[in-house]
Amino acid sequence: MTADGRALRDSLEEYLALRRALGFRLKAAGRLLDQFVSWLEDRGTSTITTADALEWATRPAGASQAWQSIRLSMVRGFAAYLHGTDPSVQVPPPGLIRRGNDRATPYLYSDAEISAVIAAAGTLRPEFRAVTYQTLISLLRASGVRIGEALSFDRGDLDPGQGMLTIRAAKFGKTRLIPLHPTATAALARYSALRDEHHPRPADPALFVSTAGTRLRHSNVSLTFAKLTAQAGLARRSASCRPRIHDVRHSYVVNTVLGWYRDGADVAAMMPRLSTYLGHNDPKHTFWYLSAAPELMALAGDRLHAHLNGQS
Repeated sequence: MTADGRALRDSLEEYLALRRALGFRLKAAGRLLDQFVSWLEDRGTSTITTADALEWATRPAGASQAWQSIRLSMVRGFAAYLHGTDPSVQVPPPGLIRRGNDRATPYLYSDAEISAVIAAAGTLRPEFRAVTYQTLISLLRASGVRIGEALSFDRGDLDPGQGMLTIRAAKFGKTRLIPLHPTATAALARYSALRDEHHPRPADPALFVSTAGTRLRHSNVSLTFAKLTAQAGLARRSASCRPRIHDVRHSYVVNTVLGWYRDGADVAAMMPRLSTYLGHNDPKHTFWYLSAAPELMALAGDRLHAHLNGQS
């Protein structure tokens, strides 16, 4: 218990409710702080100390310094809130973990690599879990949606007749439509039928559900994806470049633009459309997705060279 008699978890719910009332969404912060409080509870700890905050923030071993800094900053905000009514709560001082580079180097998957990950997902048990992960990863590959968006889909967000998914109140508060290739629509329809067979009266309206019929948790999906990439033989390419589920989206963007270059499309004119499709609020975020693709940079260079020599 905290000094004023309230459970730490109750205090967390109040903190998140207050911040959200001020307009903050706190989706990631809520998830991370829930994990932090659970970790404290497992240790039998009822308050926050700098030592505990630092130990939790630096987990798991091998995580990037930027990620550790983000985790610690989440705890600092919560601890500062608690300290206002309970001076015994320690607020970790700034600068304990240098943030460093905020962005990991994208791991751009080849078609063979992502196919190997999907094949590895087929070995999961029970079979329904295998199909869930195969369908989920295939959707990320085919549509480029964020993993958080995919997990937030409800059953009613899929319109198989129109071949369309609706993303509601996603990042930056945007709602947008995602047109699907007929093969993706068919795969989602097959999964939906299997899901309804396993869970005719689901506990959650989610499109993708666990074997218990509940919405998939981001942390569990990321952990399972990491195990699948290892099973498929994928390894780090550098200290800052490891297989991540978010990089399926990066790969989608790069492959889309590569296709435009190879088809001779007006890439500059197409980029704003891609940015809108991806749900970016500024085209610069879309361009950043492309900076780590040597093949793409080479094609852009060839296009520029041809232009300067009057060939286009």
